Amino acid sequence: MFSAIARIFRTPDLRRKIGFTLAIIALYRFGSHIPAPFVNFPNVEQCLALTSGTEGLLSLVNLFSGGALLQLSIFALGVMPYITATIITQLLRVVIPHFETLHKEGQAGQAKLTQYTRYLTIALALLQSTTLVTVARSGQLFGTTDIAACQNLLTNDVWWAQLLMIITMTAGTGLIMWFAELVTERGIGNGMSLLIFTSIAATFPSAMWLIWETRGFEVFLLVLAVGIIVMGLVVFVEQSQRRIPVQYAKRMVGRRTYGGTNTYIPIKVNMAGVIPVIFASSLLYIPMLIAQFNTPQDGSEPAAWVTWISQYFTTGDHPLYMLVYFLLIIGFTYFYVAITFNPVEVADNMKKYGGFIPGIRAGRPTAEYLDYVLTRITFPGSIYLGLIALIPLVALATVGANQNFPFGGASILIIVGVGLETVKQIDAQLQQRHYEGLLR
Repeated sequence: MFSAIARIFRTPDLRRKIGFTLAIIALYRFGSHIPAPFVNFPNVEQCLALTSGTEGLLSLVNLFSGGALLQLSIFALGVMPYITATIITQLLRVVIPHFETLHKEGQAGQAKLTQYTRYLTIALALLQSTTLVTVARSGQLFGTTDIAACQNLLTNDVWWAQLLMIITMTAGTGLIMWFAELVTERGIGNGMSLLIFTSIAATFPSAMWLIWETRGFEVFLLVLAVGIIVMGLVVFVEQSQRRIPVQYAKRMVGRRTYGGTNTYIPIKVNMAGVIPVIFASSLLYIPMLIAQFNTPQDGSEPAAWVTWISQYFTTGDHPLYMLVYFLLIIGFTYFYVAITFNPVEVADNMKKYGGFIPGIRAGRPTAEYLDYVLTRITFPGSIYLGLIALIPLVALATVGANQNFPFGGASILIIVGVGLETVKQIDAQLQQRHYEGLLR
């Protein structure tokens, strides 16, 4: 293992790519700590020290920004606008035929879709930065009205100061996009995935230190041991797949024989990735947002339905919240897999190139068989996703952690997924040069 790591740094091209990637990551983390214009940073630090942050969707956005959201930095929005834009572009392929046509056109069509994603990212960043500045100006960013410092997060709240903050945060999102594309082009791994990985990994020390301070060293060691076990199980499930065998018939073209090969269709247990967790978190934030806007500011008694939402859906430690969250993840897993994997399209492509599944007729029977396998393998995958997503909520109720608990939910899925993919790319680069990779 150590000799393989030494070979990485002895290879000039690989050493240059890893160095460039680390430099971009360092710039990204540095920008996450630079406050936006007109931000009262001492008050922000005081609120961060006296409160546990925020809940719901803002907690997820703060996790993906590496804590930059609640610090109101120039990179406060992080990668969340790009993630949202990518998901919307994928969903629009089902609704807009032009997007589906571009997806099938190959590299030229993919480049056009990428351009659309960039434009949508800037539009979403403009919208989200406006919302963030408005929430910070109202004093509701940290979800509390008891601390006077949290009411004065801005040094100047005139319209032109707010406009400058919005422009700065939107430009920060554009700069993050550029960083990610530079890493993808000149570095190692997928740039945007590595920036997400960096943001989440940056919250690990503070989350674990909070458990140590509040529950003691014994609970800290127990959480660390459970986290290592959970990480191993996640690696096992993420690598698990059902391989459907495919054979291609032989074809004679002139004097040459084509086809006749055997391959397989890999269907992963977790084909949806982390997307259902993001969907479910976003949807559960809507009732909390509606209740927050309908809470009387004069101290009078709120409506009964506002009290009910505040009791059951504001914090994530209530069993009803956990049950609804779990069921939503299962539903969104089936929904997203149905959008991203089309059995009819796969069956048509196999038939077009002379491929067939042994024992299954080509065409419609193949599509029905693929749908049969996909439906049944998605069920354990959705249960797995739901259980992993509940780990931070259980930790919130038992060991006093926050919703950014590192060993569960979206964080562990992204950390493991990006880590495995990056290691595989480094291994492939080593095998090209030394015939011996990083993995054995």
